[in-house]
Amino acid sequence: QVQLVESGGGLVQAGGSLRLSCAASGSAFSIGAMGWYRQAPGNQRELVARITRSGSTNYADSVKGRFTISRDNAKNTVYLQMNSLKPEDTAVYYCNADILLNILKNYWGQGTQVTVSS
Repeated sequence: QVQLVESGGGLVQAGGSLRLSCAASGSAFSIGAMGWYRQAPGNQRELVARITRSGSTNYADSVKGRFTISRDNAKNTVYLQMNSLKPEDTAVYYCNADILLNILKNYWGQGTQVTVSS
């Protein structure tokens, strides 16, 4: 079994920073693209940032220049550094990954709450 476990969410004032982490646990698997999505109350889940295994990245326009996604393939971990946070960044943030374990499947983490106060 493979699980994605997120950490690093919390409450921060506008203009502050947070760093999210997501580690894949289990054994004998290979991870492809990894990413972060978020969902605010009443909204659909949306892509925040995504990174391929080789390090190519793409970002939502709303976070470009403020958020940075990175990964450590040796640790099966993806990070999201969030700077200059705004109240509109408040949401539950979900880790996502394409993982090959016998077959290729898409996995989701349980989510971590990020709240930005004004």
